Amino acid sequence: MNNAIPFDNACVATDGTERAICELAWNPHPVFSGVRIKDLITGADTGGSLSCHLVHVAPGCCLEDHTHPTQTELHQVADGDGICMIQDRKVAYQPGKMAIIPQGERHSVRAGKLGLTLVATFSPPLK
Repeated sequence: MNNAIPFDNACVATDGTERAICELAWNPHPVFSGVRIKDLITGADTGGSLSCHLVHVAPGCCLEDHTHPTQTELHQVADGDGICMIQDRKVAYQPGKMAIIPQGERHSVRAGKLGLTLVATFSPPLK
C-alpha cells in the first residue's frame, strides 16, 4: 500500500464548490476499531439521494458483520487488499474491484496485510 491515502490530491465538487479531499477530516468508526472514515459527499450535498465516504481499514482489522436496512451500498476498492463477505459469498478485494451490497444484506470487510482503502457509496445516504 502506498504511504499516501488514495485521493488525497483530489477534490470533491458539489453545488458549485470544490473541497480538497486532503482537507476533509478522518473520523474513527464509531463501532469498529482500526477503521477510519472520511465523509466525501453527504446526503445534504445531494438532496438526500446518496452519500459517499472514503473508508480506510488498517491491516488485519475488520468491519464485522453488519447490515444497512435501508441502504444499497457500493464498494470501489482504491488501494490495498482484503475480503468482503456478502451474506455467505466471499469477494476478494483488490484495487479496481467493485461490489454491490443490497439493502439489508449482512456483510463484513476484513483488510489484508496491506490494509484496505475503499470508496463506499450509499443510497439513500447514511448522513
